[in-house]
Amino acid sequence: MFTGLIEAVGELVECKPTSAGFRLRIASPLASELSPGDSLSVSGVCLTVILAEAGEIHADVGPETVRVTTLGTLARGSLVNLERPLRADGRLGGHFVQGHVDAIGHIEDLRAAAEFQWMTVVFPPDLAAYIVHKGSIAVDGVSLTVVGVGADRFDVQVVPFTIEHTNLKRAQVRDRVNLECDIVGKYVVRAAQLAGLTLTTVRPGEVRH
Repeated sequence: MFTGLIEAVGELVECKPTSAGFRLRIASPLASELSPGDSLSVSGVCLTVILAEAGEIHADVGPETVRVTTLGTLARGSLVNLERPLRADGRLGGHFVQGHVDAIGHIEDLRAAAEFQWMTVVFPPDLAAYIVHKGSIAVDGVSLTVVGVGADRFDVQVVPFTIEHTNLKRAQVRDRVNLECDIVGKYVVRAAQLAGLTLTTVRPGEVRH
């Protein structure tokens, strides 16, 4: 379990194909604090550390993870957000993030507002029921607050600190991002479905603030 508060930004040194998927090599000072078998969130994806030495982290990405996340398509030199699991005695500053990506979205728009940055992300319409106004969502593992939501896109406002200390500082329109909806919302929607309740939708392309 993670919080969506990024500890470090790593650089992808290599994404090497293997018989079962890919082996990632990520350069980061965080390597000295990791051991084989540790869990690590890499841009929102929970991976197992295979090796951590000489300032690099090695982790395998399986076929299903390649299919449902962006990790298998990242180019050498890409920045990735890194976070170790939440300690039982730690503070929860973001929200509960499992590292289980629900879908891949893409950045539709970026616009500056003073030192802040507005970002519009398009997502598969079947996620709409899980994304709510003023709720939480993880974008590439970063815990953000939804400030506008429609049937297939949402708006977030990213603060300067988050821009500077995550891979969002390199974000560009059309970039693909890993999305994980708030686990609380998933349970609520599932309970509503089992109760036979009908969920209200909005028109595609419409964003409500």
